[in-house]
Amino acid sequence: MKRVNNVKKKEQIHYHIMVLPGTIIVFMFNTVTWLGIFLAFQDFIPTKGWFGSPWVGIENFKVFFSMPDSFQIIRNTLIMAVGKIIFTMLTAIVFALLLNEIHHKGLKRIIQTAVYLPHFVSWVIFAIIMRSLFDLDGIINRLLLMLGLHEPILFLGIPKLFPIIMIITHVLKEFGFSAIIYLAAITNVDPCLYEASFIDGANNWQKVIYVTLPCIAPIIVLMATLSLGNILNAGFDQIFNMYNPTVYSTGDIIDTYVYRVGLMSYNYGIGSAIGLFKSVISFILMILANWLAAKFADYQIF
Repeated sequence: MKRVNNVKKKEQIHYHIMVLPGTIIVFMFNTVTWLGIFLAFQDFIPTKGWFGSPWVGIENFKVFFSMPDSFQIIRNTLIMAVGKIIFTMLTAIVFALLLNEIHHKGLKRIIQTAVYLPHFVSWVIFAIIMRSLFDLDGIINRLLLMLGLHEPILFLGIPKLFPIIMIITHVLKEFGFSAIIYLAAITNVDPCLYEASFIDGANNWQKVIYVTLPCIAPIIVLMATLSLGNILNAGFDQIFNMYNPTVYSTGDIIDTYVYRVGLMSYNYGIGSAIGLFKSVISFILMILANWLAAKFADYQIF
């Protein structure tokens, strides 16, 4: 038996070698960085390092919560994150239901490919495309001028409009990819249910309401609960590439604020404290998501 185990280990060694680079990267960027937690409790001075910087306890947290814009940043993060989760999910579900009604395979594949592609485009490129739409000399302003509007509108410079634009652009980029799961769930619906509803005289709309949606409801609940863990991730890449100082009041989120305060202003302790606060809340939400998924979708995340 021992010889057999040794042979199996020798046969499997190439699998371990294959995953070794990924394991090293995860260890470097997701495990070693845990030491950065100490910065949240220090007045960190780079020249003195972790062990030489003075210990200040929870003072960095007190400073953050005493800032006049701290709760505004948390509010901005929640508004945009929740808006992105809700509207991306709704759009993906509606798109999956509509796409399922297309029976021409060629047309169906073309539409699928067209809406999936934006997900694989980086936010740097996608932000450039969006700026070409919303800038003063962008396509939208040109269309408005053609309709008789003589004053160009700086859409990305209006605080009230900025969160709405962020939610819309996120939905445009991600809803197609998110719809994959719902399309897979719809294809697993028992065809006999549709045949029975047809015999009962149900039209296409009634089939969707009374057959399709109830059958994919567990998947919808599961995806909704899984997204709870990302409720404080409003999208650093997107916001950073599209915002500007004129919209800080409604566009600044926790991640961009950590970048500006922690790195640009060299307040490493406060930036780490804010990041740790976000991580703790996200961890609590993940535990809640696990409980909700087990309770309502009969699914254990971990």
